[in-house]
Amino acid sequence: MTFKGFKDIDEIVEWLEPMDYETFWKEIKPFCLILLTREKCDRDIASGATDEETVLYVMKNFVRMELAKILKLEWRDPLMQSTAVH
Repeated sequence: MTFKGFKDIDEIVEWLEPMDYETFWKEIKPFCLILLTREKCDRDIASGATDEETVLYVMKNFVRMELAKILKLEWRDPLMQSTAVH
């Protein structure tokens, strides 16, 4: 069994997609991924350098790529793969 039972990248996307900003940070914490810190992201949002929606979009895709790499997962249908989590 893999993290959360992910069988393919599509399942990672399905898990990440509905998350809001707060939920995202809570849910990814147990994975101990090497990513930008929440503190850095919060500072960038607070300073106006970026917005929460953009940070969440980018971070979800970083998590998707990292988990897929660590778990050696592939898309269910490589011809129909999505390239981003929204």
